[in-house]
Amino acid sequence: MSNLGKAIEKFVNRIRGTERAPAGYANASPKVYLRALLLRTLEDVEIVKREVKSGNILILRISPLARKSVEDVKQAVDDLCEFTKLVGGDIARLGEERVVVTPSSVQIWREETSILSEAETPTAA
Repeated sequence: MSNLGKAIEKFVNRIRGTERAPAGYANASPKVYLRALLLRTLEDVEIVKREVKSGNILILRISPLARKSVEDVKQAVDDLCEFTKLVGGDIARLGEERVVVTPSSVQIWREETSILSEAETPTAA
């Protein structure tokens, strides 16, 4: 197996919690779950906060709440943004209907957007 393959296997095993800890150390890392939840009411925000505090990653579908009240969606997202900042977590939009919220141990990768130079800009011939 290549070095890259071994590194990937080690990483996957660490995430699964099956990697052997070095002699003398207990594998004390708790399991992290990726959960998908529907945001139906503002009260569901408290469930999200509790899950993130437990170390879980959440994918929230906000369309059920948006059908009821766009103002409630804005309030929920503002509340979750404040919360993630407070706990050192991260939050990002996934398309039009979903939001991902992570604990402090997980950061969301964001692609840097670059402006194309004139030489790279496609033109019609």
